[in-house]
Amino acid sequence: LSWNALRCGVGVQVEGILFAFVTTQQVSSRSPFPAEPLTMKTVAVAVAALAGSAHAFAPASTGAARTSALAMSDITPGYEDMVGIDVETGKKFFDPWGLSQYIPAKWAREAELANGRSAMLATVGWFWPAKFGLFDSTDVTTLDPIKAIGEADPQWWAQFIIFCGTIEAIKYRGALEGKSYTGNGEPVVDYMKMYPKEEEARRRMELRELKNGRLAMIGIASFASAYFIPGSVPGL
Repeated sequence: LSWNALRCGVGVQVEGILFAFVTTQQVSSRSPFPAEPLTMKTVAVAVAALAGSAHAFAPASTGAARTSALAMSDITPGYEDMVGIDVETGKKFFDPWGLSQYIPAKWAREAELANGRSAMLATVGWFWPAKFGLFDSTDVTTLDPIKAIGEADPQWWAQFIIFCGTIEAIKYRGALEGKSYTGNGEPVVDYMKMYPKEEEARRRMELRELKNGRLAMIGIASFASAYFIPGSVPGL
């Protein structure tokens, strides 16, 4: 595997682990985000890591037709034709830390999508048990979504890691066949044939996915902050 593919794969596994354990849990009836003591320093590092994934890989453009209206000097070379710029950033290239100078555009988009897709699953998994209940389980008994990570059977974790590896292998094989899992080409997986044929429609779908993924990364970071630092997130 290429180094870029390997790095992206590791990102998927780390974020995927979060989804895996929260989907098996039910949060406390007293509060959907029970408190758990932890040092402020540790929490700050964890939240910064989550927020950084959304912050660092946000830049990109909505396409060649729209980038013509932007000052090209403000966009890092390699990012010009990528979907991503919209009203949230004032139709401007958003990279206040200048990270795009050091991160290849292709890898940035792969990492952003991998983290965004995992965060969407993790966000659903966090609140799903509280609203719809648990799957039958004999090993996980806690109502705490974080403590449940230690209760899951090791055999389950092994199966999950193998599953994640299988997904990454499918993505890598598809890439070798000229397909794409980041847009701008025929998709690696599209069993329901929902990916449009028209370029403009594809751009709209890709932009919607990016926006949902970015929002989910902020969302799951907020859930984690509210869990470890009660009262840190208004409304949670």
